[in-house]
Amino acid sequence: MTTLYDKVNLDCAKLITCSYSTSFSTGIKVFAKKFRSPIYAIYSFARYADEIVDTFHDRDKAKLLDEFEADTYEAIDRRLSLNPVLHAFQLVVNKYGIEKCLIHAFLESMKMDLIPIQYDRPTYETYIYGSAEVIGLMCLKVFCEGDDLEYDALRDEAKALGSAFQKINFLRDIKADYQERGRVYFPKVEFEDFSEREKQEILDDILSDFNKGLSGIKKLPKGAQFGVYLAYVYYINLYNKIKKATVFQVKQERIRVRNRRKLVLLAQSAIKMKFNLI
Repeated sequence: MTTLYDKVNLDCAKLITCSYSTSFSTGIKVFAKKFRSPIYAIYSFARYADEIVDTFHDRDKAKLLDEFEADTYEAIDRRLSLNPVLHAFQLVVNKYGIEKCLIHAFLESMKMDLIPIQYDRPTYETYIYGSAEVIGLMCLKVFCEGDDLEYDALRDEAKALGSAFQKINFLRDIKADYQERGRVYFPKVEFEDFSEREKQEILDDILSDFNKGLSGIKKLPKGAQFGVYLAYVYYINLYNKIKKATVFQVKQERIRVRNRRKLVLLAQSAIKMKFNLI
């Protein structure tokens, strides 16, 4: 039974998600009602952890993240937290059986952002898994509602879609990541010498992830399918804009899909879903 305290904390998670991301919050709004609060809770948890490493520059980020991690596991074990984000998150973790190994991998990837790293293929893949793929797996746990066979069948596709989203974020934010945080996530890529060839290689890799992810979307439970497909459509449009842009443009501006265009994509996606055209 959902108590008033649970509801208030889940409402906080919704507020955080809608405040930070129009794309994901719009996608969540078209989920079946039973999936909305759990996905808001997962997103708000990930958002707050990311906020620690990306925003609080005048604080001891490592200490804050360690405290956040300890509080997370305590909330899960106690099934209670006075932190609204962590209380909402533990509700979802405990209800849907989200494994602690997924949470651990995510928090470890956040810790990677606290130290200078020259990314190679193994560290890049470790970061992608922890920062994005496990979020897809957490959401999949919710969508499958305890059906382990369905979850296992869709694991790889969910990971691929999360990977595609994250790699697009890396390209979109490459200027800010480099200039504000001293990071370039792509292996062997130097910001100053970033080339069209390197950009195309990255886009080819992302497209492979997108294709695999789309095959998984088609197999999702109906109540989850539209929302995930809508996020996919938004990101494919962002992918196409980045593909058309020159490396110079990618390095100078944060390419985005405008809100007016998102409304068009929402309408188009709704029609495709209605007539089973995805």
